[in-house]
Amino acid sequence: MSDQIKQNINAFLEYMEAERGLSEKTISNYHFYLHRFADFAKEHKITSVEKIDRDIIHQFRLYLSRLKDHAGEPLKKNTQNYHLIALRGFLKYLVKNDIDSFQPEKIELAKQDPRQVAFLEGVELAKILEAPTKTGDDEIMQLRDKAMLELFFSTGLRVSELAKLKIEDVNLKKDEFTVRGKGKKVRIVFLSDTARDCLHKYFGKRMDVNPYIFINLDRARKTTDEPITPRSIERIVVKYAKLAGIMKEVTPHTLRHSYATDLLMNGADIRSVQAMLGHSSITTTQVYTHITDQQLRKVHKDFHGKKR
Repeated sequence: MSDQIKQNINAFLEYMEAERGLSEKTISNYHFYLHRFADFAKEHKITSVEKIDRDIIHQFRLYLSRLKDHAGEPLKKNTQNYHLIALRGFLKYLVKNDIDSFQPEKIELAKQDPRQVAFLEGVELAKILEAPTKTGDDEIMQLRDKAMLELFFSTGLRVSELAKLKIEDVNLKKDEFTVRGKGKKVRIVFLSDTARDCLHKYFGKRMDVNPYIFINLDRARKTTDEPITPRSIERIVVKYAKLAGIMKEVTPHTLRHSYATDLLMNGADIRSVQAMLGHSSITTTQVYTHITDQQLRKVHKDFHGKKR
């Protein structure tokens, strides 16, 4: 029975949680991907990890490529790769524990189309950052939302990282602070003068004892010691994008992309941007370089259309 495979999968997930410190969300995703593989293996009479071979992995890849999502669309290449990455991790775990199975390095990921990065141009960015001051909202809400947007652009934080920031985490005298991101990795982020001033004004108006920086200010809701949710932050960003007249889709991650793009366009090196974004691999950061290559920009400006 494939229960033997699932037993090994569950042991792997416990290892990843207890010893590797993966987040609950990552563990949940790995559980889904690997149990999907285990069920597929059972249907193909694969009864143990020792019987996992090149053929069953090939058949699994075909199955993923033909699988439809909840909208009836084929699975995206990156989603297919998430399954394969989880499977490789599982097989590496088996090798580490001297359990015979298929060699993980023989699993190649599907080639993906270059990822497109959405970011805000200079004028768009200026408009959305000023948008909170153009509303008729209470002053405290304007200050909160202005500080939120400025902090996003100043630090490149992920929405989950920004949501759980506490007041004690940010030292306005140092203009820098540490944040624990994906995989519990710690990195340093920096405050611009504008972000620091906005936070200072916002803190000056806070009269509550909630320890979190960004909280729900809806008076209809009871005061708690909880932060504002990432979903609420997403709605706030969408609200100000619309007020700023920005037609394209804007999310908190768009502001993170804008942060990285701004650094690179102004001459920052890719390795420094990688560190400030908290990317484990430089490959992840390189998605920005095709739109920010200053050397190509200079070549075009110096040499294009000179004989017209």
